[in-house]
Amino acid sequence: MILLSPSILAADFSELGNAIRKADEAGADYIHFDVMDGMFVPNISFGLPVLRSVRKITELTLDVHLMIEEPARFLKNFKDAGANLITVHTEACSDLMGTVRMINDLGMQAGVSVKPGTDISVLEPLFGKVKMFLVMTVEPGFGGQKLMPECLSKVKELRGLLNKRGLRTDIEVDGGVTRDNVEKVLNAGANVIVMGSSIFKGDISENVRFFKELFKQYE
Repeated sequence: MILLSPSILAADFSELGNAIRKADEAGADYIHFDVMDGMFVPNISFGLPVLRSVRKITELTLDVHLMIEEPARFLKNFKDAGANLITVHTEACSDLMGTVRMINDLGMQAGVSVKPGTDISVLEPLFGKVKMFLVMTVEPGFGGQKLMPECLSKVKELRGLLNKRGLRTDIEVDGGVTRDNVEKVLNAGANVIVMGSSIFKGDISENVRFFKELFKQYE
């Protein structure tokens, strides 16, 4: 199944509640919530108070992407704030396997992400242990960047490795996905698509419906 995860990083924060409701009602599957600490990435976004507020207005899966150093410190807090799926970075965890276990033990689904410069071989020890792998197709930290097409070969390679082991693990792609390139992302093997500006700029409901209709061709 192809899932749409609109990233609220691109939403108008003065109308955030309305924007999320529109995406929800139009058929979005997840809400993507980027957390940045100014250390792992050179930017700061939003955190627990905003997540708690978002949880109050939607029952959709909250797809929380922790771009922070040593995320294990805050997993319980994010669980309590309403996160359903927590993705951490291989590059940010001193004990990646332990962090994944902690996410699962807290009753959340676990995801693991790699930046564009990280080889996907680091993910193989986690095969069968996580719900999702996230392949970044931009350098994490800022919205509105252009997709790095060379990263799609990593998606294709990862999907091939998972298929060989009979694993149906989700592959999420985040970074610069638009109407012009989304089919390349799908053809590479991704099935969870993060979009920011492509959803929240313009008519949110129309944008969600467009992509959900397109995804049906790949299911």
